[in-house]
Amino acid sequence: MNIGEEILQRAGAIFPEVVQHYRWLHQHPELSYREKETAAYVTAFLDREGIPCRKGIGGDGILAIVKGEAEGNRKCVAFVADMDALPVQEQNDVKYRSLNHGVMHACGHDAQTASLMGAAKMVHALRSQFSGMALFVFQPGEELSPGGASLMLKEGVFRDYSPQFILKQHAFIDLPAGTVGFHAGTIMASADEVHIKVKGQGGHGALPHELNDTVLAASQVIVAMQQLVSRRRNPFHPMVLSFGKFIANGATNVIPNEVTLAGSLRCMHEEERHRMLQLIPQIATSTAAAYGCSCDVDLPSGYPSVVSDEKVTAHIKAATADFLGKAKVDSFPKRMTADDFGFFSQLYPCCYYRFGVGGATSGPLHSATFLIDENALKTSAGLAAYLTLNSLK
Repeated sequence: MNIGEEILQRAGAIFPEVVQHYRWLHQHPELSYREKETAAYVTAFLDREGIPCRKGIGGDGILAIVKGEAEGNRKCVAFVADMDALPVQEQNDVKYRSLNHGVMHACGHDAQTASLMGAAKMVHALRSQFSGMALFVFQPGEELSPGGASLMLKEGVFRDYSPQFILKQHAFIDLPAGTVGFHAGTIMASADEVHIKVKGQGGHGALPHELNDTVLAASQVIVAMQQLVSRRRNPFHPMVLSFGKFIANGATNVIPNEVTLAGSLRCMHEEERHRMLQLIPQIATSTAAAYGCSCDVDLPSGYPSVVSDEKVTAHIKAATADFLGKAKVDSFPKRMTADDFGFFSQLYPCCYYRFGVGGATSGPLHSATFLIDENALKTSAGLAAYLTLNSLK
């Protein structure tokens, strides 16, 4: 029996256990940087399996370590899974629906974590068949800046290791369960929050000549931001600048002293991203000044774009085809969404791929009715184990 056949057999055998992990995690979701119960559940599992781990990295982050016992190379590879949930009230009618009011695993991180738990168990059981080191990272805070990936890296998650590459698989509702999608290059955008306060002397709406119209000034700032995207960026570099928050707390006849704006900048090119982050305060301030107003701009550090290394992705895609069959290997489109896995891809060769979880009843990602086809867990757990062993054999 070759390693692929053995992993398929083991993945089938532990499938009920992986489903059990998934359902517990789905039922006990926790928001970013509050993953105490989740981390305790994963740690207890690792302890039962005899898998060494480091806890409390970057908050509730965990690094599980499986050392190969065979003679040979000392390669090291890593897999990452997220643990946090979203502030969504679940509407699914299932026995394992969320018990935490207003919190739900609406992004599939429960499936990612359960899959990596299953993969770690299989790799640990087969440690006599490979050399080198397999690392399994259970990460907090992907959904909320500054990003659990950045915090774990700052606290030296890989201080004792040097991964040849890092992999991450993410649930994807647009592919059916059992399939996997790949895309090489820059696959997801950077993400930076944009917070602007336009300030002036408010007053009676019927006396505009006696005040500074902060509402008009803020409206023009938003228009100027859109012109920034259309006229100042390189047209060959995709970019989105969207504002979803505009608070002018006045009245029908009251112009407020302050208007608050908040939005998001998404870029697929890092140099262009940093250039825009310099231009946004300049243009916002100048536009507000033209209406007699001042402007405060806050641009907290966000996520870099996610890059799937061409060589690593080609290797992982070919190995996936060997394991699942070419008919199960697909692609996915680039998107202007973001993932803090970009912090890893800035420092190491990486591959970010998506595993299909689509079924007949699921709603869209980040919705109150998002739910995976549990058959996907057999593929995701088995594939993660196979890719780890195939890379270290």
